[in-house]
Amino acid sequence: MQRLCVFCGSTVGNRPIYADQARRLGEELGARGIDLVYGGGHIGLMGILADAVLKAGGKVIGVIPQSLKDKELAHAGLTELHAVDTMHQRKALMADLSDGFAGLPGAFGTGDELFEILTWAQLGLHAKPIGLLNVAGYFDSLVAWLERAVSDGFLRAAHRRLLLEAVDPVHLLRLLQEYRPVRGPEKWIEQEDR
Repeated sequence: MQRLCVFCGSTVGNRPIYADQARRLGEELGARGIDLVYGGGHIGLMGILADAVLKAGGKVIGVIPQSLKDKELAHAGLTELHAVDTMHQRKALMADLSDGFAGLPGAFGTGDELFEILTWAQLGLHAKPIGLLNVAGYFDSLVAWLERAVSDGFLRAAHRRLLLEAVDPVHLLRLLQEYRPVRGPEKWIEQEDR
């Protein structure tokens, strides 16, 4: 894996551990020579992560909508910064530039990006690893919901396994780097589901 796309908050949250773990992930990426692809902002966990990668000698590629760049939210010290017209273009370019994906604590934007990339994997549009850094149990309810979706028949177990989880950045990177694509059912909608 040469480039990891990370989805995370544009705020830092109200627990210092969120920033600490974003910083640790950034340091690990820089130390391992894995480039960061992210949303291009200088604020929140996004900025902390990007700064940590850069400080560790790594490369950071930001992708930001022009409207956010115009509001001076773009990080000025990145290796590369791509300004795009729409959020859809942002997500598509981030996906194209990346070899894997990780979600850190965040809210609507993080969830949107994470679930779109999971859906693309479920549909067979890519076979790249996707993981969550479950800092301080932040994603426990989300993981429980996915397990419930499997047990209640809304999500196949093979597709559930598309999302890897770890509580530590080092473990998350190991899972992502060791990932081998899960081959789910060829026909993901059965006749009885119609």
